[in-house]
Amino acid sequence: MSVKHASVHAKWIIGRVIGTKMTKTAKVRVTRLVLDPYLLKYYNKRKTYFAHDALQQCTVGDVVLLKALGEPRSKHVKHELAEIVYKVGQVVDPLTGKSVAGTEFVDPLTVLSHGLEEETTILEKLQELNISVASSGDDSRVAEKPT
Repeated sequence: MSVKHASVHAKWIIGRVIGTKMTKTAKVRVTRLVLDPYLLKYYNKRKTYFAHDALQQCTVGDVVLLKALGEPRSKHVKHELAEIVYKVGQVVDPLTGKSVAGTEFVDPLTVLSHGLEEETTILEKLQELNISVASSGDDSRVAEKPT
């Protein structure tokens, strides 16, 4: 019994940049799940593409969108960088809107003279996100879901 392998010829590919040492070229790793027919288990299959980055705007770790070229630019470069989907290191806290690096804020948080107003705005934001907060008093209750 012969097994027929289908090749993937995608025009648009999303992957993570793993190298930018070449001039105007980014090395991008694309991971996809492939089913093993015998074990019936999915495994990660990785493939590396070289993409033309004319402006040299991507860095290692960025998630990028690649577009297939009509004709290859060189022996290995057959895609071009269409868009940087997610720039590495630019994480924003959803409650405060401030930049975060790890567990620390990049910009220092400003201390408000009206501490009570800040608490109400944070509580309002938590309620918008449907997150329950136990208050420090005796009446700590869990938010009830409407049925």
